[in-house]
Amino acid sequence: MRRISKLTRVAVGVASLGLVATACGGTSSDSGDSDSNDKGLAIAYDVGGKGDQSFNDAAYAGLTKAKDEFGYKTADIEPTEGETDADKEQRLASLAKQGYNPVIGVGFAYGPAMKAVAAKYPKTTFGIVDSVVEGKNVASLVFAEEQASYLAGVAAAKATKTDVVGFVGGVDVPLIHKFEAGYKQGVQDTNSKVKVLSQYLTQTAEEGGFSSPDKGKAAAEGQIEKKADVLYAAAGLSGQGVIEAAAKAKVWAIGVDSDQYKQAALAPYKNYILTSALKDVGGAVYTLAKSVNDDKPLTGTQTFDLKVKGVGLSESNPEYAKVAGLQDAVNKAKQEIIDGKIKVNTE
Repeated sequence: MRRISKLTRVAVGVASLGLVATACGGTSSDSGDSDSNDKGLAIAYDVGGKGDQSFNDAAYAGLTKAKDEFGYKTADIEPTEGETDADKEQRLASLAKQGYNPVIGVGFAYGPAMKAVAAKYPKTTFGIVDSVVEGKNVASLVFAEEQASYLAGVAAAKATKTDVVGFVGGVDVPLIHKFEAGYKQGVQDTNSKVKVLSQYLTQTAEEGGFSSPDKGKAAAEGQIEKKADVLYAAAGLSGQGVIEAAAKAKVWAIGVDSDQYKQAALAPYKNYILTSALKDVGGAVYTLAKSVNDDKPLTGTQTFDLKVKGVGLSESNPEYAKVAGLQDAVNKAKQEIIDGKIKVNTE
């Protein structure tokens, strides 16, 4: 199996996946029909599961696209509350044993489990989102979240009227630090007078930082009381609470991972979702599935950044184009990041 060090340009653009599924629920699978050549694609969700309108739903969109295009039978498996690495390992091993290929763990929490399981199933291609796992049959699907977050910071600095904006991180871990670092830098580079309030909901995922809308709502309300009028959340399902609080207070929210302006479950709040920092998790899932379908499975670290449209900023809300100077500032910053004129912080 060959190792490919850089992302091939088969990645789907962020906008191409359209609306992601919004259904909540438990484990689901599709046995496929007799002419599917027994190809199988499985994803194991991160904390928050399907229906988070964000990270996990983006992965599901990629699975659905690959199923429709390549005839994969599919399975998507929900996490359980308080699960251990051993539980994750058992889940991944079960999927590989059933013949699914590729098997993708959605979220860095699958790192230890995937390293152990991939070694036991060398003929199966594994993928992990948001973490680097060494293995001859593992594709590490990582993103330049800081770049999309920088653009979100530019937008926030242009949209604020109080010169105070907020950041809500789900869990205090290095991955979410990338979101915060890029956002702060984008704000400060655009307008150094703007103050950024930052808060993390929990220290560990087990405490519910990625899965507690009530925690997100409370944090947002606290920042709004301190005059923040643009709130950016990188908090999975908890981010829904941030968006709800922003809409109630009639201030701007910035979504994350998926284009949250388009999510059906967030429709009551959509007018207050200025934009979303996009992360094409669905495109990454699709790309890996396509590579296996083409008998050229990707392995090694695959980096999705602005150059390959792996991250970006949505423009779905018509109000986005009405904020003075916002669109031009974002476009300029985007090109300068791609050209290497702006180096975005990751911590």
